[in-house]
Amino acid sequence: MSYKEIYELSNELYAERLELVEERIEQIIREPAIEPAFADYFRSAAKCINTIKNHSADKEFNDLFYSQFDKENYEKSYANPAYAVKVLGDEYGQLLSAVYAKIAGSITHIYQGDIKYLCIYAELIVELYNYFENANELSPDEIRGCIYSFMHDYEEIFAEDDNRALLDSAYDYYTELVNEADLSNDDYLYSYGLYVGENERAGRAHLASFSDEEIQAMADTYTEGYRIGFITCNKDISKKSVVQVIYPLGFERMIRAALKNFEKMGMKPAMRPFSTSVNKQFDYDHKEDMALWLDKAYVEYRLECMHNALERMKDVACKCGGPAVIEIFGEEPFAPVSKKEAAHFNDEQQKLVVHMTSVRSQYMNSYIHSEDRSFTIIAYPCAAIGPDYKKIFTETVKINTLDYALYRDMQQKIIDVLDTADRVHIVGTNGNRTDLYVKIHELKEPSKETAFENCVADVNIPVGEVFTSPVLEGTNGKLHVSQVYLNELNFLNLEIDFKDGMIDKYTCTNFEDEEENKKYISDNVLFHHDTLPMGEFAIGTNTTAYRMARVYDIAAKMPILIAEKTGPHFAVGDTCYTYDEDNMTYNPDGKAIIARDNSVSIRRKEDISKAYFNCHTDITIPYDELGAITVIRHDGSTCDIIRDGRFVLEGVEELNKPLDTLDAESK
Repeated sequence: MSYKEIYELSNELYAERLELVEERIEQIIREPAIEPAFADYFRSAAKCINTIKNHSADKEFNDLFYSQFDKENYEKSYANPAYAVKVLGDEYGQLLSAVYAKIAGSITHIYQGDIKYLCIYAELIVELYNYFENANELSPDEIRGCIYSFMHDYEEIFAEDDNRALLDSAYDYYTELVNEADLSNDDYLYSYGLYVGENERAGRAHLASFSDEEIQAMADTYTEGYRIGFITCNKDISKKSVVQVIYPLGFERMIRAALKNFEKMGMKPAMRPFSTSVNKQFDYDHKEDMALWLDKAYVEYRLECMHNALERMKDVACKCGGPAVIEIFGEEPFAPVSKKEAAHFNDEQQKLVVHMTSVRSQYMNSYIHSEDRSFTIIAYPCAAIGPDYKKIFTETVKINTLDYALYRDMQQKIIDVLDTADRVHIVGTNGNRTDLYVKIHELKEPSKETAFENCVADVNIPVGEVFTSPVLEGTNGKLHVSQVYLNELNFLNLEIDFKDGMIDKYTCTNFEDEEENKKYISDNVLFHHDTLPMGEFAIGTNTTAYRMARVYDIAAKMPILIAEKTGPHFAVGDTCYTYDEDNMTYNPDGKAIIARDNSVSIRRKEDISKAYFNCHTDITIPYDELGAITVIRHDGSTCDIIRDGRFVLEGVEELNKPLDTLDAESK
């Protein structure tokens, strides 16, 4: 059954309801009979619904619809909680702004031919409007209750649709679009319903200039990373038949070639396109809107709906092989404004979110069979990176295809020394205040075992790191980096202190108020956990990528995927082997990688809810802030891996050449 057949059946259930509610929407637009301030809100919301209903797949419509969220117009948009509160008051502004954002976010469904979301959000607006008609009896609790009931009542549908879109290749609207669209101009981009800006248009135009051979080479790098990932992790790809293809608008020419490669592997795609944000402040303002209706009962019902949805599609879910991701980078690092008018989770809700995320992860890993699953991820620049976009794109393609054998052999020399360590001491320089000791797993049989994985270009493209899961007990000290871009947010002077491998203290200098700084980190690095372990310690070896970042002055715009390869990095959260600890993997030299657990993740054997945090955030120290990485052995002897930003081990001198070239170029 194709998406057309799926939505045809669904639309039969909603067509009559939509026809009825449309009459009321038109009345609200023409002559809302409520207080003027609220009348303007409901007129705007109703017009938004009408605009979605009368959508068209062209630039004019896309520009018109998304203009209400751009930086200039957002200041006076009801999607902005600060403006909504200013106009509608504290009691209702926050609630009604969240509803407006939900309505606008539903636009992509209508492009696929699914009228369901248009219908239910139109019904919600009419129901809320009815409350405001009875102004004498109106109360914020009634409005909150109305929104709560709506989210609760439709949670089963939301869960079903979300999981189907994530895992089921039958939802093939985007597959058909990619395979059948005329990619020679921008017109097809507007068939997604997503925001289309200069990044998307420039990306399409740039890829259009590539030869078929160049496009095929890019697609091969991407899909081979996915295929080889299964081999490297000792997993059988033939058990899987669905790949989650996550890609940016504008890359359809590469994706079309990639889909043919996946087809040869016996894989059908579940497509998940994305575009750059029209306004990241809008996204940030609404990231915790769920706080307006989240309570324990809702969380438990949401988890029940998700479990039931996965159970209904268990035969599909078990065939999912995992994601194949194309990221883009180059936008200005985003430093958000923290608005008091935006919804925020309270302490109790934060605990509920942690619980919900944990259980959801357990469900997904149970039904998708994580022990058989792999992934790949690769990144390319977008036009926002600046006037050198095309040059940087060319450099990135080269970085993504560096000689993995050369890196494999040099990284093995680094691992051979690291495997002798009791601890590794990392210290900063040039203003970097890092002073950190990382405890390394002891090897019982050094001739057969290793603590570090030799990471070449398969699941994690580009090549260039060796990593381990540290022993938490004995891992102590301060991690500091002057600037880092994490989860699309900019952090200034990020400091994290570790005590026995767990985060003990943290701060940054993004805000004048220290409590705001701590909350920023708690929300966006710790993800509401009281603490997190150091889940990974790694040494990045991709000095070529580092040189590119410095030559084009784009270090702050580099994605974690590449940035983590440009110096030592430390992940807070789960290890790299989460849900896969018992599937032993091996380095190219045949040694078993035994550092797969720590004292937190091992709790999975007794209580899985206490083992995982469902986050993993890499924080990289660039080479120019790195004083030394020193192995300290059990007998007290030492050996430097890096000293003053240069690799000093014999046999890895090649890694310093891009750094030496950079120094020469800067003089």
